[in-house]
Amino acid sequence: MEPKPFYATTPFAVGGYMLCSATLLIANKYAVYKVAAPSFILFSQLMGTAIVVKAFAAMGKIDCDALEMTKAKKFLPVALIFLSTIFANMKSLQYANVETFMVFRFSTPLVVSIADYMFLGRKLPNARSWMCLFALLVGAFGYAQTDSSFQVKGYTFCAIWYVIFCMDQIYLKHVINTVKMDSTWGRVFYSNFLASVPLVFTFINDADEIQALKDMSTSAFMAVFLSVALGVGMSYFAWMARSLLSAASFTVVGNICKILTIAINVSLWDKHASSVGIACLMFCLLAAYFYQQAPMRADSKDSDDHGDIEKKNLLPK
Repeated sequence: MEPKPFYATTPFAVGGYMLCSATLLIANKYAVYKVAAPSFILFSQLMGTAIVVKAFAAMGKIDCDALEMTKAKKFLPVALIFLSTIFANMKSLQYANVETFMVFRFSTPLVVSIADYMFLGRKLPNARSWMCLFALLVGAFGYAQTDSSFQVKGYTFCAIWYVIFCMDQIYLKHVINTVKMDSTWGRVFYSNFLASVPLVFTFINDADEIQALKDMSTSAFMAVFLSVALGVGMSYFAWMARSLLSAASFTVVGNICKILTIAINVSLWDKHASSVGIACLMFCLLAAYFYQQAPMRADSKDSDDHGDIEKKNLLPK
């Protein structure tokens, strides 16, 4: 059996996802800061991704599934959950600082690991992984005591995002296992295109967003453009990594990359945590690094395993 080319391996998918995830969070925060129109920014990111994918497919550079009603119906729930997760993310960043958002993010693997066991046929995490997951909670609690800009509204949006995000991690993995697509780019196109359509009706009826768009400067336009470009890469690597990792492991990978996000955030914004708070976040990331993916159960029917990632450290050598 010939080895897979590097661009089809787990390290490539995980590395690309980590890079895009770390930078996209900051890019979105900056875009919302420059243009107070989160709905339009999200629409641009999703529709822009769909257009780019189709354009490259038309040029023969990539393979992408054609738009079919049967697949569209199966992907509609994916698009709605995907849209809800990203929109709640954007609203959280509009009202809360990035570190506040991180606290909620770091604790999600605990919930997703249990959901992995209940719905996707995984075993429960081993003792080492349980310790890592609870260490995430300890670090998050420690950080919560140092949040430099507590805002009840911000925490409310973060809580809404939390529930939707955990649902997203499990359901999207289930769809990968059960809905046959010709390529990862097909999943990128369907999820982004279907999710972008409802957003048209959100920002065109928002007088504040329309005014913000009328007042948009060149630098603001470039901020939105950068957000769209990173969104294309993020969407592709996210779907690819989801197909290669368990739902819980994918969630933990998303947390590992946040050390880069924090470093960028501290250098750009005046609303960031104290040194003690940053230490707590780094402790969370260390715990996430030592998390070990749980293997599949023997009675699993909805398998999300590909045979080469059983019970090993999260980041392959």
